[in-house]
Amino acid sequence: MTDRPLVDATDIVRRDATRGQTLLHATRIAIRAGERISITGPSGSGKSVFMRALALLDPLDGGEVRWRGKRIARAAIPRYRRHVAYIRQRPALLDGTVEDNLRYPYTLRAYRDVRFDRAQAAALASQAGRAADFLERRASELSGGEAQIAALIRVLQLAPDVLLLDEPTASLDPESALAIEGLVRAWFDAAPHARAWLWVSHDLAQAARVSSRHLTMRAGVLDDTPPGALTPATEARS
Repeated sequence: MTDRPLVDATDIVRRDATRGQTLLHATRIAIRAGERISITGPSGSGKSVFMRALALLDPLDGGEVRWRGKRIARAAIPRYRRHVAYIRQRPALLDGTVEDNLRYPYTLRAYRDVRFDRAQAAALASQAGRAADFLERRASELSGGEAQIAALIRVLQLAPDVLLLDEPTASLDPESALAIEGLVRAWFDAAPHARAWLWVSHDLAQAARVSSRHLTMRAGVLDDTPPGALTPATEARS
């Protein structure tokens, strides 16, 4: 791991614009290359709010997020998201085939310098245990697990540096969940000294599998978990 963080958030805050309620209290986190971080916490504790703030999908009410030590101008946010990819629990797929969905990012300005590689996409699908015709399947006919796999391939083919995974397997069957974990792990292992992930999970066993560093979120406050706290006993108490 390098000393300079890939993503460095300093005192970022999010409030409910209507009620003025603080959803995310002043939060700091540094994500360095080589890190695999998990976050657990009760439903409604602010995990998704925090992840969306890190992805700069929602406006901050305080603090800032830096990329490789540099401030991110508004015009540079699309390029930042090319490096820092947010994957949510319920993916949004376009009408058409899986391949249509995989080709879509290349129509965006931020990716006009790269081209869709069908062989690479097919290899990722095969790695996730999908049949040879997966790219030809209609997106509307996919199961929840298949849709999440398609959404993940859509991101991984673009080779981001950081993944922000917001409970990507929460509603999936065990087989699909393990396929997702395998894809993410292979992406990381391809460049372990240059990539990182932040993975929100409601499953402490999964959080232990996918991370080397564990954080907890409660009532909009992010805390480091003491060593040894990521255990079934902790889950029973939470």
